[in-house]
Amino acid sequence: MTAAVLAWALSRLGQGHSVVLASVISTSGSVPGKVGARLALSGFDNNEQCVGTIGGAGLEMKVLQRCRELLLESEKPSGEVLTYGLNKGAKGYQVTPLDSLCGGQVTLAIEVIIAMPHVLLMGAGHCAKALVKGIESLGWNYSIHDTRSEFVNIEEFPNSKELHCSPVEAFFSGNESKDAETKRSISRFSDILLLGHDWAEDQERLISLLSLMESEDNNNSNSKPRIGVIGSRSKWQAFEAECLDAGIAQESLDSIQCPIGLNIGAETPEEIAIAVIAQILSAHKGVDHSQSTWRNNQ
Repeated sequence: MTAAVLAWALSRLGQGHSVVLASVISTSGSVPGKVGARLALSGFDNNEQCVGTIGGAGLEMKVLQRCRELLLESEKPSGEVLTYGLNKGAKGYQVTPLDSLCGGQVTLAIEVIIAMPHVLLMGAGHCAKALVKGIESLGWNYSIHDTRSEFVNIEEFPNSKELHCSPVEAFFSGNESKDAETKRSISRFSDILLLGHDWAEDQERLISLLSLMESEDNNNSNSKPRIGVIGSRSKWQAFEAECLDAGIAQESLDSIQCPIGLNIGAETPEEIAIAVIAQILSAHKGVDHSQSTWRNNQ
């Protein structure tokens, strides 16, 4: 059972979903689940899935509820160790009593594991190629979209999870080889970076993405990708005006990062890649990059 639970958890992580893993690490007395019993939980509400067991009954219901809370609360890896007394009169330091007659005690480790970023690079030019080098070195996943067939090939991007060559409209609306994107399907990406060679293509991508994010269908999707646009402030002002004219809400526009990347004075594609990857990493781990770790040791 342990191998099956861990394999399922790894599969969900590979699909871009966070997972909570609960494991029994010690017991005493009579308990329903022995050391090594595990369960894994992923998803929310109607999309929730659970594999494995720590023994069932009231203990499992309590632990599952805590797993759901941690999954909702956590935007970065986290965990805790909890001890339950399987008797409503259980006492002791940091022991949670349960309405049970088993009489034993069980300690569990509950861990939230977040999936590695999966970055969609929309535009396969110099910046995308530089970004891929850093993304691969970190073990992240990436996919490519470009409207130019000569830029989208397995030789150039051998480790890409997905390669898409199509007009922008076809990428979102689907064609004979691809289903239409939905709010839920687009959430397989943690980050979407608009890096197109043509500003008009990136503007079309942005409007399509934000329209999708604001759609009423699939409203039980609990995650959405971070979106970044390469370019200047003046370019963003023009994009913002067009999006507002297209009916996009200002709140949605305020969530977009433009220009992309931390402000480190980046100029070359390689420097821009460092700045962008650092920005994604800080968001992925829930770190406030404005708070420097450097200290003046005077």
